[in-house]
Amino acid sequence: MKRKRLLICGATGFIGRNLAEFFSRQEEFQVIGVCHLKPPFEYPGLEWIQADLTSSTDVERALTGIDVIIQAAATTSGAKDIVTRPHIHVADNAVMNSLLFRAAFDKKVGHVVFFSCTVMLQTSERAQTEEDFDANVPIHPRYFGAGWTKVYLEKMSEFYSRIGSTRYTVIRHSNVYGPHDKFDLERSHVFGATVTKVMTARDGRIVIWGSGEEGRDLLYVDDLADCVDRAIRSQTSPFAIYNCGYGEAIIVKHLVEKIIEKSGRSLRVEYDLSQPSIKTSVFLDCGKAKRELGWVRATSLDRGIDQTLAWWRAHIASSCS
Repeated sequence: MKRKRLLICGATGFIGRNLAEFFSRQEEFQVIGVCHLKPPFEYPGLEWIQADLTSSTDVERALTGIDVIIQAAATTSGAKDIVTRPHIHVADNAVMNSLLFRAAFDKKVGHVVFFSCTVMLQTSERAQTEEDFDANVPIHPRYFGAGWTKVYLEKMSEFYSRIGSTRYTVIRHSNVYGPHDKFDLERSHVFGATVTKVMTARDGRIVIWGSGEEGRDLLYVDDLADCVDRAIRSQTSPFAIYNCGYGEAIIVKHLVEKIIEKSGRSLRVEYDLSQPSIKTSVFLDCGKAKRELGWVRATSLDRGIDQTLAWWRAHIASSCS
């Protein structure tokens, strides 16, 4: 049986690297990772192609002969950049995805999986479905640029699915964590930043930005990979949006306490209200993915924390000592 050629854009990043390793272990796929410069790592069954995804020439070359695209490439970072440099999440992301979608249409690629997220959703005390985004309700000011960029790209996915033969899956995922996450304090999200602070604290305390009252839906990266796999194998419609999350809002204070407990360390927590934070609570109803793809998240928060801390100790600890 001929293997499908699966291109993973953003294979050098957190989510993309986990997906590259996941799909490289499956015999039916020939996996090609996109890197901007030279390949940063080797993995059995993974090939590399160098490309600048903001260049139309490079995109055309990279998509030649491809059957499936997983689009995990993006300019991303944490709350600090969202507050102080929101423009970096807009221009490059809009350009690269527009070029990828057009080239996928021109080359009749079979399937494109695009990662959206939850930044366009309003804070809520209930789990939100794929239908809960309301374009008439203002997006949170901190997420205005990134949120509307994601909405635009979701609609572009639907547009191309209507005029061509390419099937599109939009996965609206929550806050993802796990191995290969960003653990530096300048670019990390709440989970990675908290792990780094807890594991590197030297004076018996850690400082958390904001009040810690925010609620975050936290999904272990292996569960996201499983959802992508099921969408590639099972989606029959030309276009679909699927929520992919834990399904519960985890209060940041409680998350910090749990990571400290599982680290085995004794630390005092201080909250710095002068630092950037985004006081929202968003969590996802993933019933559609369960009904249509048979997907449910399999990793509890406790197990996800244990596995991430074990990975951190094995791969990061020596560089922080």
